[in-house]
Amino acid sequence: MQAKSEKRQRPLKFIEALAALVVLALVALLSPASASPLDAAMDKVFTVRSADAQDRFLGSAFVWTDGTVAVTNAHVVGTADEVRLIDRHGTDLTALVIARDPVRDVAVISLPMDAPGLPLAPTAPHLGDEVFALGAPLGIEFTLTEGRISTLARQTDIAVPMLMLQHDAAVNPGSSGGPLVDAEGRLLGMNSRIADGSRMFVGIAYAIPSAELTRIVTGLIDETLLPFPTLGLTVRPVDRQIARTLGVQPGGLLIDAIAPGSLAEAAGLHAGDILATTDGTPLTNPGDFAFAIEAASTVGQATLTVIRAGQSQTLTLTLTQAEPTGLRTREVARAPATVPAYTFAALGVTLDPQGTITALTDNSPALLAGLAKGDRILAINGSPQDLATYELTAAALLLLEAPGGTTRHIRLDPWHAPEGVRPIGGANVLDPDVVVF
Repeated sequence: MQAKSEKRQRPLKFIEALAALVVLALVALLSPASASPLDAAMDKVFTVRSADAQDRFLGSAFVWTDGTVAVTNAHVVGTADEVRLIDRHGTDLTALVIARDPVRDVAVISLPMDAPGLPLAPTAPHLGDEVFALGAPLGIEFTLTEGRISTLARQTDIAVPMLMLQHDAAVNPGSSGGPLVDAEGRLLGMNSRIADGSRMFVGIAYAIPSAELTRIVTGLIDETLLPFPTLGLTVRPVDRQIARTLGVQPGGLLIDAIAPGSLAEAAGLHAGDILATTDGTPLTNPGDFAFAIEAASTVGQATLTVIRAGQSQTLTLTLTQAEPTGLRTREVARAPATVPAYTFAALGVTLDPQGTITALTDNSPALLAGLAKGDRILAINGSPQDLATYELTAAALLLLEAPGGTTRHIRLDPWHAPEGVRPIGGANVLDPDVVVF
């Protein structure tokens, strides 16, 4: 009888076990999945806004690896003492900008509490590696785009001693300061620039590599990073055409101008000199000079070989430390003089008789506010106006009609023009006309 009872119980136990497995499977299917590495990385990204009444969108930032500070581009924060950092969960922090290096384009922002930071990738990326750009392109918050490494070491500005990662993950104004990560969400670099030739992404983007970023951020925090000196020197590369004209070999830098009272003038440099070597190293590529000056800054001087009127001369360039790049204290700024009223012409806006914008200057507050060539101004503050004589005495709401007929409003405030969302270019780095050191 006991054996028969056990036989009857076995099917019941099997059914119970099967039911338990089904329940576990359903729980697994219905339970929220754990965050992916890229999802976790996005949790460490911030949108950066101004900490004033204007509430301007500035760009992107992210939690540094040690979790005590956030990092972004210097051109994102500008000269602001404080900014707002907003994560994708709505946490809104007002934080102090504690250090910035405008030449290397890095800024460090304190965090009021420690937070998990982005881990560094264990190795540098390789050509063709898949990468992901995180940030707020065009103000579209917490966006991820995908691409691949195009070049491992591109000098995007011959006056700056830095080799950037070039990639083709889409970035746009507002992406600056956002991280470039691998598929595991590990930090490869910080997106900082787009290519010249367009205000928008054209398939070429640049990021400061994580190794270089680590050196700069650590140096800014420890106050050990030497500022890149301002030499007072305007130069142009000696390309083949210039070399053929002067009867010299291509290479080096032709001095266009020397600023009075500058380090370059004190060294005895003259307009027309050709910089040939720095500390014995030939300036084969135009960008070599910036790296040579950075290396010489640690000893305080550089030995220059110049070609003057066909003759070689040796000069000593003293490199005095300029304003520190390390932790900055608050400064009392003088209030600028206030312009009481602006016409559209004074704002760099050219209008035809119908109120259509035919031209905008590159630095126009109207351009930064969102006006574009071809827009027609229909009304200001809800009423049609005589645009030829109209003066803005306060911020105004403009109703615009785009060339396609669609209408939109923009708020124009010339006294508080948007900043920080313009792209920084630099793709055509080996053929610039003029470079200022």
